[in-house]
Amino acid sequence: MGPLDIQWYFRAGWVDPKPVKAAYQLCEANLVTGVAHLKKAKTGGFMDNQQFREWSRKAADWGAEYRRTLAARPVRSQVAPGDIARHIAPSPPEQSEGMEEIFEDFERFIVPGMTHCQHPNFFAYFPANAAPVSVVAEYLVTAMAAQCMLWQTSPAATELEIATIDWLRQAFGLADGFSGSIQDSASSATLVAVLTMRERALEWRGNQKGLAGGPRVRIYASGQNHTSIDRAIWVSGIGQENLVHIPVKGDSRGMDVMALEQAIKDDIRAGYLPAGIIGCVGSTGVGASDDIVAISAISKEYNLYLHVDAAWAGSAMICPEFRHYWEGVDQADSVVVNPHKWLGAQFDCTAHFIRQPEETVKTLAIEPEYLKTHGKDNLINFSEWSVPLGRRFRALKLWFLLRAHGLEGLRAMIRNHVKWSGELCERIRQAADFEIITEPMLSLFTFRHAPAGIDDLDQHNLDLVGRINEDGRIYVTQTRIDNKTVIRFQVGQFETMRENVMGAFEVIAAFARSGN
Repeated sequence: MGPLDIQWYFRAGWVDPKPVKAAYQLCEANLVTGVAHLKKAKTGGFMDNQQFREWSRKAADWGAEYRRTLAARPVRSQVAPGDIARHIAPSPPEQSEGMEEIFEDFERFIVPGMTHCQHPNFFAYFPANAAPVSVVAEYLVTAMAAQCMLWQTSPAATELEIATIDWLRQAFGLADGFSGSIQDSASSATLVAVLTMRERALEWRGNQKGLAGGPRVRIYASGQNHTSIDRAIWVSGIGQENLVHIPVKGDSRGMDVMALEQAIKDDIRAGYLPAGIIGCVGSTGVGASDDIVAISAISKEYNLYLHVDAAWAGSAMICPEFRHYWEGVDQADSVVVNPHKWLGAQFDCTAHFIRQPEETVKTLAIEPEYLKTHGKDNLINFSEWSVPLGRRFRALKLWFLLRAHGLEGLRAMIRNHVKWSGELCERIRQAADFEIITEPMLSLFTFRHAPAGIDDLDQHNLDLVGRINEDGRIYVTQTRIDNKTVIRFQVGQFETMRENVMGAFEVIAAFARSGN
């Protein structure tokens, strides 16, 4: 109805013209406002399909150029605390802003505040790798934005996850009895293991009745294990005091097996309830590794759940010559490996292998009516294998990665990293003013600068790490071993080459000997 229609109704005397005219003017004003909002949406608000296409291309081009020029950037961000925050508005914007402005601010303020984990001179921690092919897969995952909690919410996501986990099982040489899921991180996988061992020990009463009034549940691990185990103990309600740290011994710095068994016996006599053991293959600090064969024998004798944390080192098990590090792993109840650390999968991507998934499902499954898939039996819903209900489509990047590189390509990378790390270790060993503290475990070793005449070598090496990292050409970290501060060096970035590893010595030696 337009103005002429309304005038006709006025003349016919069918309606009072004043309220109708007012109503029309209001509609007309709302229409103008709506058109204005629509125009704004096309420029700076809701992104239409053409804008989405253009900015997706720009983001992909930026990513490719970023990776091409990455080696020229400092590895660790060079900003000071607060440098980024001062460029971020204190309040959210009321009006939409243009993508050009947003993207420009991203390049000007955000990128300089990033430490570059994909840098070939990243030798700190363990890198969160992202092989380019897995980044491409992640673009697709992000575009689809699927919620993969159930089979019905994305059948392909569930069935591909089942398949790729089994590909990894075969690649690592694990026994046929393992199935598994893809978790976000080893921390989540460890929490699932701790919850399962707790419930199994309590005969599945803990979730219903709680821990109050029952026996004190005990978990055993060495002090070399990752602190995510401590956090899992907190979150599970078991409590820090019930995580029993077993002393280590030998060059491998693995758990003292005799001390482990004695601790279990002592706890049984004290009326405690031993529930599980967490073994380690390749700890974060210095690569400490437990004797999994001996630990698994104890776990069976006392009916304890055995979880093996091989988050970093597990990836190397695609190479048969390294599998002696986790001999006996087939006797474990669960195993965790992070493909996002050394296999090149885009973070986050953790493989959690489980021998008896029904125990995990019994621990974690909650199935309200709205989550049931009616008419379908024997389906795997991976939301019942993890703590979060929501799940991302992590299997796609693993599928792309394994197909694009093949196991032989990934084996070559890992073998090179181990070889180059060994070469650097020997070069440092030959330098009179350095000493090797722990021998290479795969591609990880520790050392320190120990020239004559330095009273406080701990502070000297801490200062050395600081000056190296502030320079930006390489990135290393420190740790403590045998009450000494040492420098930790690992090779594991997906695109690192031999010249990057050997070049690190020149940087380290120059700062160590400069005296400032």
